[in-house]
Amino acid sequence: MTFHFDSVFYYVSDLDRSIGFYREIFGFPLLSRDAVARFDIDGVLFELAPLPAGELPRRGGNARLCLCVDNVEAALQELKGKGVVTREAQEKSNGVLGALEDPDGNELCLWQYKQ
Repeated sequence: MTFHFDSVFYYVSDLDRSIGFYREIFGFPLLSRDAVARFDIDGVLFELAPLPAGELPRRGGNARLCLCVDNVEAALQELKGKGVVTREAQEKSNGVLGALEDPDGNELCLWQYKQ
């Protein structure tokens, strides 16, 4: 059996709201929408799926969408300018990490590699 990458996805409580967030805040191109919404992020398929009926929104899971940026501080400032609540950047041994949440509390990370 051979395994191939398919997608990364988040469950969301309001598909329209989440589509707007990822399009307006990050400018991700929406590829398609049927039961789920599909975005292309540098050739990686990222999907938003409606939360299954009867399930409560999940917070604090171990999956993260991590976006690489040239400057975390500048990216956080730009996001704040768009009304997004962000956390302070953290220096790590091999780079700088920033974080924010989408409207359903899914954590997104911003990563800047050390030069």
